[in-house]
Amino acid sequence: MELQGKNIVVIGLAKTGLATVEFLLARGARVTATDMNPEALAAAAPPGLKTAPYDPETVLRDAELVVPSPGVPPVDPILTAAVAKDIPIMSELELAGRFLRIPMVAVTGTNGKTTTTSLIGHILARCGRKVFVGGNIGAPLIGYVGGPQSDDWAVIEVSSFQLQWSELLHPAVAVLLNVTVDHLDYHHTFIAYRVAKERLFTNQTAADTTILNGDDPGTKALLRRLGTRILRFSSTSPVIPGMYAENDTLLHVSPEGEKETYPRSLVKLPGNHNLENVMAAVLAARCCGCDPEGVAAAVASFAGIPHRLEYVGERRGVSFYDDSKGTNVDAVFRALATFTAPVVLLMGGRDKAGDFRPLISVLKEKAKRLVLFGEARETIGAVIGGIVPTESCPTLREGIATAAAAAAPGDVVLLSPGCASFDEFRDYKARGRFFQEQVKALAHD
Repeated sequence: MELQGKNIVVIGLAKTGLATVEFLLARGARVTATDMNPEALAAAAPPGLKTAPYDPETVLRDAELVVPSPGVPPVDPILTAAVAKDIPIMSELELAGRFLRIPMVAVTGTNGKTTTTSLIGHILARCGRKVFVGGNIGAPLIGYVGGPQSDDWAVIEVSSFQLQWSELLHPAVAVLLNVTVDHLDYHHTFIAYRVAKERLFTNQTAADTTILNGDDPGTKALLRRLGTRILRFSSTSPVIPGMYAENDTLLHVSPEGEKETYPRSLVKLPGNHNLENVMAAVLAARCCGCDPEGVAAAVASFAGIPHRLEYVGERRGVSFYDDSKGTNVDAVFRALATFTAPVVLLMGGRDKAGDFRPLISVLKEKAKRLVLFGEARETIGAVIGGIVPTESCPTLREGIATAAAAAAPGDVVLLSPGCASFDEFRDYKARGRFFQEQVKALAHD
């Protein structure tokens, strides 16, 4: 792809946007960047970069290509104007993919992406492979492809936002963990959201591998449309070829019928959903040539990722868990289902047009109290408030204090917000760190 002299617009100047700008400038493109945040626009400093106010007519005047940062919705006025003017739109991931020279393992899904991506990278590294891990997690792929690309594999977390504007992306191994309702504020319908996720497989061929959740309702229809080597995983029933749980064993069956067994006890992460994440990661790692013994040792040594059902500590017999990364309803459901002890659940933040009704049954079964906080507290409360005793707080700080006061010895206080963090915090990580700081401060009360 020739970029020299091309007029390219970059929307958004956070980490991914800035990395995109630097990549394009290094290849001789004429880059104009814009951001809805005037401070971000003013801070953009790479030599040769032109900035412009967030106005479609101004920004798109000479544009030949538009590259939106992840999270810029399709209804963004600059994107809608670009579509009307037939100006091509390309995600950062798509752009980077065109310059990637090593094979890619791409992981998408509503929940579990970060855990599974991190675990695949961990297994490959422990098995002696050189690996880059990034994408929607950590370092943008566009920053990597500008370097020497000296690794064996690129393991990439992929969001629906990135896939929305992808056309030629071609992973050697593509993993779809699950698809449940999320990001309707961005995609508007569940069908559009699922279609975006399934774009991951568009360019795969018979030489590539697709790894799917055998328990996901949409998998059966998807299977009929794929012409790849397909592996499935399941926590409920046998899937061949693939990997499934059978009593205390995880059984791996290759397309050639060869069997491997992994003790279920290797999995240190709580919850049935993490069992699925591990099976998906094992399948991917075996596709990358890792041997069973190395895979098993790597899985046993993996302790999980921050802010995903992370144990924070105990205060007066109450256990506190940080699941700040749980930003949708399905994530809350899975987190609640993990615990046998009574749960005081903290939910709230900025609503993503989620449907909270599926939580009713698991709340009745697992939760003793619901503490709602932040911008979405009234929206959530109108749907599931009162299912169990419910309290409402303007901020997370007040919510934590309320939840701690309501919990008794033996209980769990779980932060699993089911919402974005942007009403109070920069991102889910900042929210999780705040929760952990507050819990530690409680211990000194």
